[in-house]
Amino acid sequence: MDSTTTPPLPRETRDTLLVLGVVALVLLPQVAYLPPWASALAALLLGWRMWLAHSGQRLPGTWLLAALLALAVGATALQFRSIVGPEAGVVLVILLLVLKTLEMRARRDAMVIFFLGFFTLLTLFLQSQSLSMALAMLVAVWGLLVCLVNAHMPSGYPSLRQLVRTAGLLMLLGAPLMLVLFLAFPRLPPLWGLPTQASKGTTGLSNDMTVGQVAELAQNHSVALRVRFDSPDGKAPPQRLLYFRGPVLSHFDGRNWQADADGAPYTLPATAQVAASGLGTAIDYEITLEAHQQRWLLTLDATLSPPDAQRRVQRTADLQWLTARPLTEVLRYRAQAHLHYAYGQQLSDFQRSQHLQLPPDLNPRTTQWAQTLRRDHGTDDTAIVQAALNHLGSGRYVYTLAPDVVPGPHTADAFWFETHNGFCEHIASAFTVLMRAAGIPARIVTGYQGGERNPVDGLWTVRQSDAHAWTEVWLPHEGWLRIDPTSAVAPSRTEQLQRLSPPTSAFGGAMDQVISPDVLRRLRANWEALNHRWNDWVLNYTPRDQSALLQRLGWTDWSIPQLAAGLSGLLALATLGAAWQRWRRRWVTDPWLRLMQQARQQLQRQGLEHADTRGLQALAAAAQAQWGDESQPLQQWLLQMEQWRYAPHGPQTPSLAQLRRAYRALIWPSPRTP
Repeated sequence: MDSTTTPPLPRETRDTLLVLGVVALVLLPQVAYLPPWASALAALLLGWRMWLAHSGQRLPGTWLLAALLALAVGATALQFRSIVGPEAGVVLVILLLVLKTLEMRARRDAMVIFFLGFFTLLTLFLQSQSLSMALAMLVAVWGLLVCLVNAHMPSGYPSLRQLVRTAGLLMLLGAPLMLVLFLAFPRLPPLWGLPTQASKGTTGLSNDMTVGQVAELAQNHSVALRVRFDSPDGKAPPQRLLYFRGPVLSHFDGRNWQADADGAPYTLPATAQVAASGLGTAIDYEITLEAHQQRWLLTLDATLSPPDAQRRVQRTADLQWLTARPLTEVLRYRAQAHLHYAYGQQLSDFQRSQHLQLPPDLNPRTTQWAQTLRRDHGTDDTAIVQAALNHLGSGRYVYTLAPDVVPGPHTADAFWFETHNGFCEHIASAFTVLMRAAGIPARIVTGYQGGERNPVDGLWTVRQSDAHAWTEVWLPHEGWLRIDPTSAVAPSRTEQLQRLSPPTSAFGGAMDQVISPDVLRRLRANWEALNHRWNDWVLNYTPRDQSALLQRLGWTDWSIPQLAAGLSGLLALATLGAAWQRWRRRWVTDPWLRLMQQARQQLQRQGLEHADTRGLQALAAAAQAQWGDESQPLQQWLLQMEQWRYAPHGPQTPSLAQLRRAYRALIWPSPRTP
């Protein structure tokens, strides 16, 4: 039986593989955000280092490491055109962490790797602050603590179970202090901020719209925002009226719709009054908006008063709400909307020309049809709008996620007279071009429409797949009105929560065979409700929330600085106390050293010279020379102590408790007579 038992790995090999496994665990969540070449290079280097550790081969030399470092820096510079900035910096830190494992020979090298690992984990918050990411980071922190505990147990062969249990206990002991600091320590603004990653917007919306862009978003089911309605009867508005306003696009070049730069020419103070008419009942609501690296706030159409976002906001003349800086974290804000509205009864000559602008010599058939509509209905713009909507609803047009490709510049002509199919941006674009050609000021509004109610917490979840584009037209004596031409083609798009979805993947089909769709929906609803609690209680724990909590606990506003000073003082005292305890009892931190120190002191009392400086084998030889065979039990005990400390542990290795009992049972030789 013994011949078939796999011998344990040497301590050094096992520890090295443990560190490399934890490094892989730290890097795993980063894979989704790294360039493919960086992920492949990191995996290749880690795999190579694991093979070197398992096979006992020599580590690479200095020149090879220098070449690999140059390769990493050069590839990063080529990818990002710089080695400065958040994205390039994270890639470099990760590659440096992996390269450091290739020169890990001593305990101090491992310590550098541990602290680089903790820093690498922090960089994940630049990418995501979701609950799933926090859980992944918690597991990785646990792994790094396991490695740290192992590094501080140089003797013996501690089991992984013991290491995991000790690291978990340390995390539990630190949790109360972490919770107190999170809840009570003043939430100070950062001294500096990271540059905005403008090329990495994640909202799915942008300041321009190319035909086909929103159709791609229909396949993205990630959460864009969550909404809670505070209506008097406790019910949400009809789903067909849930339009969340985003960028407004007014310039058209034939295929692309673009917005003015952040609406700068028409930016108004947030408190400026909006001349509106036909306002229905106001609806109070609260939005939790996911970070999207852009400045706009998605608001329920139409939100006329400033959202309570606890930050400076401004409004443009086209009712966009903008923040001073791009949103790099989840934001919660309250606002009030009027679902039925018309605003902007006055239109300047510049605004009129801006919203009638069309590129010359494009879409001639659409232009000719618009002229016909104008002749048929005269100056009645409302009749022209209704005639176009009736034409869309005649049954000849199809709402589809995969419309026919239109290679030429006449996109409106292609929709109206050739393909007769499209997604919301095809329909809205063609309709807006028709309105402008008929002399009616019009523009495109992008955002989200609809949503899905979560039965667990009652919130409405709006996903990227709910991205939508619609039209606003300006009518005399009324102002800007929302017209959604897509609803004329496909009423189910705005009335029955129906969405176009891509074909089910093989994995999704297999999951449907294993778990019923109802169970999957319930699991998803519970997970999303839990995510909202995370956003609400952790990510959106603002200074205002902290102040309210402290006041409920009896702390007033004027005493909060005193609380901060008290917490700082307690931390300082705790640090000093820990340092004092470590200094005072530094000689008893290791039980083996403590036992050995007792034995050395006893040997000195027995008259053995230099007992406090000799090695264990030298002590055994000196005992033999001084006391002869009388010291055999002592010699055997000294050699067993050496074996326990420095040799790999086997089945016959005595435990430290056994050695301690053997020490107490020793019969010491008679002291040497001077």
